[in-house]
Amino acid sequence: MTNPIIHSKSITEIRAVFGLDKPTHPLITILDTQKLAYGEDTVGQRFTSDLYCIALKDSSCGIDYGRNTYDFDDGVLIFTAPKQIITVKKPQELNQVKGWMLYFHPDLIRNTTLGSKIDSYNFFNYEVHEALHLSQNEQNTMNQIVQLIQDEIKERIDNHSQQVLVSNIELLLNYSKRFYERQFNTRSASNSDVVSKVEILLKNYYSENQIIEKGQPTIQYLAEHCHLSPNYLSDLLAKETGRSAKDHINDFLIHKAQDLLLGSTDSVCEIAYTLGFNYPHYFGRLFKQKTGKTPQEYRQLN
Repeated sequence: MTNPIIHSKSITEIRAVFGLDKPTHPLITILDTQKLAYGEDTVGQRFTSDLYCIALKDSSCGIDYGRNTYDFDDGVLIFTAPKQIITVKKPQELNQVKGWMLYFHPDLIRNTTLGSKIDSYNFFNYEVHEALHLSQNEQNTMNQIVQLIQDEIKERIDNHSQQVLVSNIELLLNYSKRFYERQFNTRSASNSDVVSKVEILLKNYYSENQIIEKGQPTIQYLAEHCHLSPNYLSDLLAKETGRSAKDHINDFLIHKAQDLLLGSTDSVCEIAYTLGFNYPHYFGRLFKQKTGKTPQEYRQLN
């Protein structure tokens, strides 16, 4: 029988899960992974929380990172958003894993600039095997910021505490964004393979008449077949080509529409339905947006 999911609603509850005492700050905490231990009985246990988590761990931590080839072995940075599920893959002894886990409650950043743009940090919705792999210098930078946060947590809470904490969290996230761009760049060869695979998937989807059977291809469909999360795939494509996953899908559909407009006598409505558009007027708007002409104008001019 599968164990029930352990759900933590607060910083106090997440610390209790790890057998730690009450926090010094109600909305944020930093856990030293060397002080965390759990046995065989926790393997397979699933956890979720109402908290954001940023965790830096070395390559021996008990989470399955898949079969990807990594750029660095020094450390991996993992991001989880509220309600995401984490599963323990193997037991952990004291002093076995070096690193830290920064948990913060959404209330800490509510009504702040960071709170309004937290969703723009797409890596909170990446899969675990898409973690950020840090060089030693990058790891040192992140550790320094976390130490500033830790120092602030230990001090007496005053009117400046929230601003200082939120500013440092935002700095941590902005460095993470920079380092992810480095990671995309250093993996350009494998990323190019993904770009090619996306194009092949789209071509096969059309040639196998899956548009007729299932509707237009989705980002989720492409991501699953590339063994990536939708957000990671879209960010990778944007970095490599300047176009998101949705742009790739729309560009492919418009290219096929151009072929059908010039190579068949089907009406514009028939072509729209053939390409999975439920509403021909939406097809017409997208076509003009991409080509500068309506479907009928394109057919007449060519």
